[in-house]
Amino acid sequence: MPKHVSQTFNFCPSCGMKIESVGQSPFRCASCDFGFYFSPATAVGGIIVNQKGEMLLLIRARDPGKGQYGLPGGFADAGESLETSLIREVMEETALTVTSTRYLCSFPNTYTYRGVTGDVLDAFYVCEVETFDDLVATPEEVESFYIGHPDKKVLDNLAFKSNRLAIEKYLKQ
Repeated sequence: MPKHVSQTFNFCPSCGMKIESVGQSPFRCASCDFGFYFSPATAVGGIIVNQKGEMLLLIRARDPGKGQYGLPGGFADAGESLETSLIREVMEETALTVTSTRYLCSFPNTYTYRGVTGDVLDAFYVCEVETFDDLVATPEEVESFYIGHPDKKVLDNLAFKSNRLAIEKYLKQ
């Protein structure tokens, strides 16, 4: 059973004292008063549509959500803007060059990795690329691609609820 990241702090990272109130948020050490907020990590997702109005989705090659659909994107690195993160992630996963971005929306999400669940804030952008002709899957992250008009079957098989909410918001525009 996955544990929230707040449940994994058993010792104070500042003074090393054993923690009596594991899971408290914000974390507060009774010995040295070190405090830590379990704020969400930041991730980005790109809605990319070709000239025919077909959306690009990837089929995930690893968990969470292996074999399910997802938007190109991923976690922002320290020191990156959301736009820079998005452009980098799209390039890494698809080999496509993003030529413009427009903010669409954000939704909360969770991400479970090796039994630990963390909170994530997903920011979604509508992206433009010149063409889908140069599309190449990064095998360790992307099994294959879906290019089409996402129907209920596709929407029901998205790895993350936040992706579905963003796609639905985009489609209502």
